[in-house]
Amino acid sequence: MLNNLSDLDLRLIRIFLAVVDAGGLTPAQSTLNVGQPTISTQLSALETRLGFRLCARGRAGFKLTAKGERFAELSRRLMATVGDFTAEARHMDRQLVGTVHIGLIGHTSISQNARISEAIARFSRRSQAVRFSVSVRSPGELEERLLTGEMQVAIGYFWHRVPTLEYTPLFLERQMAYAGRGHALFADAPKVSAQRASECDWAWRSYPVPEAQITPPRRITAVADNMEAVAMLILSGVHLGYLPVHFAAPYVERGLMAALNPAELKYDVGFHMVTRHRRHHDEILRALLEDIRASYLGVDPAVAAG
Repeated sequence: MLNNLSDLDLRLIRIFLAVVDAGGLTPAQSTLNVGQPTISTQLSALETRLGFRLCARGRAGFKLTAKGERFAELSRRLMATVGDFTAEARHMDRQLVGTVHIGLIGHTSISQNARISEAIARFSRRSQAVRFSVSVRSPGELEERLLTGEMQVAIGYFWHRVPTLEYTPLFLERQMAYAGRGHALFADAPKVSAQRASECDWAWRSYPVPEAQITPPRRITAVADNMEAVAMLILSGVHLGYLPVHFAAPYVERGLMAALNPAELKYDVGFHMVTRHRRHHDEILRALLEDIRASYLGVDPAVAAG
């Protein structure tokens, strides 16, 4: 039974994972640079330490047992933790050491995505050894992960305000109504009145749209939970719908969509940077937030501090 870990145990676990990744003892020989009998002996030693069999090996081929599959998952988590520890210990002389988890929503405009890239570039010039973890989620999921501490900062649009989170406005995204090429309003799209458009079938979001100062049309005959689906419904020529201008631009350029009365059928959505309350901010997050503000808002941290 494995009650504590030694250097030998870690070495045996690495050998085990190498065999699993290779798909057997024979293919693992070139990776480990040792012969099959030696690998088999090392696996047996690990199984003895654990008190259960990890895999079947022999003429029938290599196959993990149920416990072996579970142990492989645990081993990968252990190796990741060891890797994080090693990296942080190696860079202890740096000012900022650790991991920061950033959340984004999908399909933000290229110009705005460039700003978060600029913020990361600013941050990289600091004395740091920080690993970035970036994931794309829905607004609701971003808020949930912020609340549980799985994520430190998120950028997106949010249709309600959680009292324990802080929201910093960053920029506005313009949304406009569009008709597909096969729609009866396509040819006259720029001149179509809001009243005439309201009499048509519409595709609408299945979730609230933040800060949308518009009244939903009477004839909503399709709903969608993402922009790709809304675009598909618009392209069918059956439905009208709202899309971010930057998202619709490639379809407009190819003559597949046209904006409806841009002066009237439009609204803006505010994007925010969201974090937990500042008492939860560590040195890494405070530095990153400074760089995000500088990139999006042009706020110089030195000036802001002064």
